[in-house]
Amino acid sequence: MKISAVSKATGLSIDTLRFYEKIGLIDPPPRDGAGRRDYPEEVIGWIAFLGQLNATGMPQAERVRYAELRRQGAETYTTRREMLAAHREVIRTKLALMQDTLALMDRKVAIYEQLEAEENTDV
Repeated sequence: MKISAVSKATGLSIDTLRFYEKIGLIDPPPRDGAGRRDYPEEVIGWIAFLGQLNATGMPQAERVRYAELRRQGAETYTTRREMLAAHREVIRTKLALMQDTLALMDRKVAIYEQLEAEENTDV
């Protein structure tokens, strides 16, 4: 896949894809006869996974470390599992906080709805 196709499929800019390659998040792809990047199809799934890690707050340095471990193969399964398990706990903590915050927002909205209703009945 050419870089423009990967960009379109992932929603990432061409500059971002080049940056990901530069810092080691994605492997440098082989080049075609004209010297253009020719990414394998599998890069789409990998980039989607990286996006999920990013969306859940995994720092860039940890994502780069995970990518490095992935390149090393099966010998790093345990380390990668441990990294993901630790990050899963971070996500659970954030999710619990967000659920508490959502409940608070629900209560606040209900209070304002009640105040508005009372104000409208005073007329």
